[in-house]
Amino acid sequence: MFFKSVIGQVSALAVGALVASSLSTTAMASEQYSEPAPREVVVSVNDVFVPGGLKSTDRAFVLLSGLFPNGCYNWDRADVRVHGHHNLIHITPYAQVNQGMCIQVLVPFTREVVLGSLSAGTYRVRVSAGDGTYQEKTLNVEGGL
Repeated sequence: MFFKSVIGQVSALAVGALVASSLSTTAMASEQYSEPAPREVVVSVNDVFVPGGLKSTDRAFVLLSGLFPNGCYNWDRADVRVHGHHNLIHITPYAQVNQGMCIQVLVPFTREVVLGSLSAGTYRVRVSAGDGTYQEKTLNVEGGL
């Protein structure tokens, strides 16, 4: 009976030590292999849709569409700069890219980018691709009413 009791206590201590060792190893592994924060990248677009019939009283917008190269990309935002004296609207689209394992498929996206209220006139809408190239479309804004 004494022998069984000692073996039971030793077994319990061994199991406890293994569990503690496993937990500390898991904690160290998760610290060592934690995924880095997502990075921000400029994305290129395949198409820029510019609606017709906009008035100066309307909220102007364009639609950007394209393909992300894999499942790690997530739409983030589009920076819009309006250069009124040149009638140029410059758009730079951004995505967040998660580091790690990703599904390797093309992921389509379409996003509305609000340009705000624009005065009547003809504007050039230039969408940067991040590599020095861009797409340019024409946006006509008619007078109000």
